Amino acid sequence: MTVMLERPTAIDVPSGTARFRALCRTLLDMEVPDGYRAEIIGGNIVMSPWSRGFYLPIMQSLRSQLEPHLPPGHTVDHAPFLFAFPRAERAYGPDVYVAAASAFRTEERYVDGEALSLVAELTSDSTRETDRTDKVSAYGRSGVPVYLLLDMEEQAATVFWRPSERGYDSRLTTPFGEPLGIPEPFGCDLDTSGFKTPAGEPDGAEGR
Repeated sequence: MTVMLERPTAIDVPSGTARFRALCRTLLDMEVPDGYRAEIIGGNIVMSPWSRGFYLPIMQSLRSQLEPHLPPGHTVDHAPFLFAFPRAERAYGPDVYVAAASAFRTEERYVDGEALSLVAELTSDSTRETDRTDKVSAYGRSGVPVYLLLDMEEQAATVFWRPSERGYDSRLTTPFGEPLGIPEPFGCDLDTSGFKTPAGEPDGAEGR
């Protein structure tokens, strides 16, 4: 599949099936408890805890390492946004993302998932299975060029690329502490030495 980086700028409540549009409206009207975020996964609105404290320096490290290698016109951040994928009937709030800056010139709550050039997810007990299965398929089938999965239980990083209807055709896994090559359109090596769980924290600890 050809990597396309010129993407649409913004969407209202996304297009798609009537069910998906209804879920999008419902999510926006929900009162989500403090400390939780809501996403649309597999035809349901799913709530999961926000990140644990030690995830912040990892997300900041991802942002600072990726920033010098961004595709033209793209920005990297870990601020909370919902990206919509109408064809997959999904709406995700990734931990770290790279997307066309033009996609954020909108007053709407949903950002077009086609604006993304990279997403990164940090797993937890409540999200690990979704991050490893549903999101691999949906991100890949939606054409997101690079998906980076940080498995906090396995203490390993996996990069997926070459999106296709099967999800992704290529993947590479390395344990935390070893460099991981991030493919084009980034073409850089990621230093994962600072991603290990802090001493005294069990792998897969509850919460995000």
